[in-house]
Amino acid sequence: MKGMAHLLPLTVLFLLYAAAAAEKSQHIVSPEVQADGRVTFRFADPNALKVEVSIEGEAAPTPMQKDEKGIWTATVGPLAPDFYGYNFNADGVNLVDPSNTTLKPNLLDLSNEVHIPDPSSPWEIADVPHGQLHQHFYRSKIAGEDRDYYVYTPPRYDPKNKTEYPVLYLLHGFSDDASGWTAVGRANVILDNLIAQGKAKPMLVVMTLGYGDTEVLRRGWDSWSDKEVAWRNLSRYTDILLGEVIPQIEGEYRVKKDRESRAIAGLSMGGAESLLTGLNHPDQFAWVGAFSSGGIDNRDFATEFPGVDVATTKKLKLLWIACGTDDHLIKINREFKGWLKGKGVPFTDIETPGMHTWMVWRRNLTALAPLLFR
Repeated sequence: MKGMAHLLPLTVLFLLYAAAAAEKSQHIVSPEVQADGRVTFRFADPNALKVEVSIEGEAAPTPMQKDEKGIWTATVGPLAPDFYGYNFNADGVNLVDPSNTTLKPNLLDLSNEVHIPDPSSPWEIADVPHGQLHQHFYRSKIAGEDRDYYVYTPPRYDPKNKTEYPVLYLLHGFSDDASGWTAVGRANVILDNLIAQGKAKPMLVVMTLGYGDTEVLRRGWDSWSDKEVAWRNLSRYTDILLGEVIPQIEGEYRVKKDRESRAIAGLSMGGAESLLTGLNHPDQFAWVGAFSSGGIDNRDFATEFPGVDVATTKKLKLLWIACGTDDHLIKINREFKGWLKGKGVPFTDIETPGMHTWMVWRRNLTALAPLLFR
């Protein structure tokens, strides 16, 4: 029995190797994008009883069918040109696609990405001047941990030049990290194209780690049911942005330091942080954008936005609130907009088709950026 115990790990390794070798020998192509926008997904699991593929923006998973070789297949679409996250579910277990090395980064739910190309899309890399991405690391005294943030500098930005630029602080959503807006949202590509077309002003874009308290990540999606933890996460982020990040940006980059040269916008959790930070500090920001805001129902609106009225918001150049009509957060967003209307606060109301997805938020950024700093 002792000898068998030593052989058991080797047996397991051999079986895993054999399974991987068998899959590799089958040359599985997944995903396979067709010219008309249809996509075929394939997944090898001869022992699974049920496999589905979940695609970002689709209301329900798509069942997959197994052939005699144990390969599960499903064809969906046609899908509109864009980048879509997806993952497989085999007998109740979420899995990434082992045939696709393109991953969609996320701190809680890892998935793959499939690209339906269209050269005319604003998030497609084009033959235009490109800006640069800079990653910074620092020790946050407020959060008590090491953090990072990314800075997009526009084409022809030169730190030795005296030209100063306005800044958009662009915030990600819950479960994303500081790279979310570039790795998934393609913000740098969108800005490159808009600036090249003369549609957007050259600007810096600062993308921070958007958690005031990373306890919300440790607790996962259930953290939002704890109102104290959720509120601490949102409110402390404002302190980190105003007290730590902005001073670093204004000390290291050629940027304008007046409120009319600062914008803040974000998606989901970042949308709530943009509203909380921007509306409660109109002396710091003149441009505020919110995409599919989540978390604004953590307290009643009057408690979250104690100083918001016609007089304070009159300082704003733009308050831009967007949400997809199929988003589960559309109800709370409409309630918030109703509260603003009741106080006589003007804002731009944007509702477009779509769910709580990056396909909506890329389009939101594409629409908002040309309006800033005009």
